[in-house]
Amino acid sequence: METTKTVQEWKAYIHPVLESKVQEFKLLGYSKVTLEDVWNCLVERVWKGNPERRLHEIVQEVYHLSTTEYMNYMTIDAYQADDLMASIQALTKK
Repeated sequence: METTKTVQEWKAYIHPVLESKVQEFKLLGYSKVTLEDVWNCLVERVWKGNPERRLHEIVQEVYHLSTTEYMNYMTIDAYQADDLMASIQALTKK
C-alpha cells in the first residue's frame, strides 16, 4: 500500500524529477527556467494548492507538465507582478 502525503511533503523526494523537467525545458529552448518556477507552476496550476497525492501521481504530473502550461503560468505571473508594482508605485507617490 502506497502512502499519500501532501505535495509539499513529497518535494524533497522528487527533486531529481523536477531537475529532469527543468533540463527538458532548457533543451527545448527555455533557458531561464528554474526548479522553483516549475514547482510553483505545479502547485498553483496543476495541484491548485497542497493536496494529498501518492508518489507515482506526483511524478506523473511533473512529467506531464507541458511547456505551454508552464509559459501560460509564467506569463500570467509576470502580468500580476507588473500590476502589483504599479499599485505599489501609485500608493507611494506623493
